[in-house]
Amino acid sequence: MALEEFGYKQELKRSLSLADLVIYGMIFMIPIAPFGVYGYVNQEAPGMVPLAYIIGMVAMLFTALSYGSMARAFPIAGSVYSYAQRGLHPNIGFLAGWLLLLDYLLIPPLLYIYAAMALNHLYPEIPKFVFILAFLVSATLVNLRGISFTARMNILFLLAQLVVLGIFLACAWKALHGGAGNGELTLAPLYNPAQFDFALMMQAVSIAVLSFLGFDAISTLAEETRGDAGRSIGRAALISLLIMGGIFVAQTWLATDLAAGMGFESADTAFYEIAAIASGDWLASLTAVATALAWGVAVSITSQAAVSRLLFGMARDRKLPKVLARVHPKYSTPHLSIYLVAVLSVVICYLFIDSVSTLTSLVNFGALSGFMILHLTVINHHWRRQKSGKVLAHLVAPLLGFTITAAIMINMGLEAQELGAAWIVVGLGYLYLLNRRGDNLVLSKEM
Repeated sequence: MALEEFGYKQELKRSLSLADLVIYGMIFMIPIAPFGVYGYVNQEAPGMVPLAYIIGMVAMLFTALSYGSMARAFPIAGSVYSYAQRGLHPNIGFLAGWLLLLDYLLIPPLLYIYAAMALNHLYPEIPKFVFILAFLVSATLVNLRGISFTARMNILFLLAQLVVLGIFLACAWKALHGGAGNGELTLAPLYNPAQFDFALMMQAVSIAVLSFLGFDAISTLAEETRGDAGRSIGRAALISLLIMGGIFVAQTWLATDLAAGMGFESADTAFYEIAAIASGDWLASLTAVATALAWGVAVSITSQAAVSRLLFGMARDRKLPKVLARVHPKYSTPHLSIYLVAVLSVVICYLFIDSVSTLTSLVNFGALSGFMILHLTVINHHWRRQKSGKVLAHLVAPLLGFTITAAIMINMGLEAQELGAAWIVVGLGYLYLLNRRGDNLVLSKEM
């Protein structure tokens, strides 16, 4: 389906393959993501961190299926914003985009802070904000060069993370079977009825799903994908999600059995303390540095690319200032959107540098609420409007996805729910002004 059919002209360069999309998703999800958040997940679900990741992966699988359905129907940039706008209602589409902005705008600064925390643990004499600025500048420069350059950098970063992960897994396996921790892999990390609490587990899942946020960002690259973009987006989301889910469960399973009986100094350093048990301080330092580089450089590049494309898509539809839809004449990138993301990241890092848990919850609130709108869009567009008749794909799967996501949202921290609700109120006020000005235009003949 040509982009011109949706009223747009092709401005971004189509250069990405299915493999590029999968790598992009894997980089965004960070193969070693549990290194940074393990302690926070374990606080809510002690001894059952792998179970939190399994539940999170199941929830995201339904979401990935919904992304695939809508990407095939509307292979354009903008993610859930574009899908809900055309498949549900323009006002709901704006709200979805507004919620995704909460998610995507906060992810880069969240990554910079986590990365700075990891390095500050090793070099406490250097202020965290110095690390943040270094990471931010490098990510901005790479993104300005174009998506093809970003894709090549992604491959290098992915390989480096997988090497570090392989080293940890090998050392942890050797230490575990050498008598450390439980002395062997057990089933307790997958389910321990004596300690299981549904509400606490859902809170743990609400943190663990942060590691999966990234497969959805693949959909923002639809206008830069070669061939059948809609089909490639859906396949890449599923492939990257399944691969990364397996990787997350494997490393947290080993880590949890190895950590049996341990008391952590802090949630920030929990995984690095486990790495020290596995093979000494050198492995603790390696995992900390790898976490910093993965969160602060690799995935911050991809996350900045994603949010700049979302800003580009909304500005092109006059939902945001039109200047954000300008494309660089040489690199074919939405350069002004990239600059804006960089500036906002500095401000957000300054405000939340000592409140990382609040920032994490806000990111997840934006993402999960956007996913709920996505599932409703699949049902409305395919099942009700198009009358597809596909009960499993267009009714049962999105309903299950909506239900699981809603359960996670309900059990999220009250502070995140209140701040997220405030963001929605602000968005509704802005939507009212857009409608008064006549800018919230219907863009689909089917509406």
